[in-house]
Amino acid sequence: MLIVAGALVAVLVLVVGVLAFRLGGATTAADAAKHTPTPTPTATAPTVSQLYRLVGPSVVVIETTTGELGTGVVATSDGTILTANHVISGGGAIDVTFSDRTTALASVVSSDPKTDIAALMPNKLPEPLVPATLGGGASVGAPVVAIGNPLGLAYSVSSGVVSGTDREADTDQGKFDGLIQFDASVNPGSSGGPLLDGSGDVIGIVVSIADPGHDGAWAGVGFAVPIGAALGGGGSGTLQGPQI
Repeated sequence: MLIVAGALVAVLVLVVGVLAFRLGGATTAADAAKHTPTPTPTATAPTVSQLYRLVGPSVVVIETTTGELGTGVVATSDGTILTANHVISGGGAIDVTFSDRTTALASVVSSDPKTDIAALMPNKLPEPLVPATLGGGASVGAPVVAIGNPLGLAYSVSSGVVSGTDREADTDQGKFDGLIQFDASVNPGSSGGPLLDGSGDVIGIVVSIADPGHDGAWAGVGFAVPIGAALGGGGSGTLQGPQI
């Protein structure tokens, strides 16, 4: 059937071509060039590996003396680190390790349980300090990359897409709404890490996963606080899931 359809199309194209020649006369190469659109060059999207190399130096590992493990991202040129509030809300000293293995103690600058976002200030900074670029909104179906410390495996990277926006998630710290849903793999220890768009801009802070088995295992659904809300823009986005 496909062969027959192809033959019919070929015949039609030939007939149309012949009629055009007879009615309009011969077309010169110069005439054809006038009507041939110039191809527009398209930029090649960065690979996941390139995004990791770009943003990895902005990611930090966070550990507390109460046993919490998480991730953070350097968000400003003065060294302010964004992370998930539940990573540091249990108290105790906060240790931060930068990508160059510089370690520092960090103090809490701000803490918002309603959005599950906290800002930290380390007492020592690496040289050079590499703050991440903070991005805009999330579009369903757009590619995303997560960098974090899942299960203590520091500087792990995963990729996926935005699966939904304005989602709700019930956690042991309460219900959060306005969240980005994504399918890049994250696990306990990933909380506070950056969710990147296809250009490497931080569009969200990872906070939770869906947990239908109630075992803390990755089930293919993660949630992140949009960067606008994380920076104080309000909002906080009904799937069951623990904070990670």
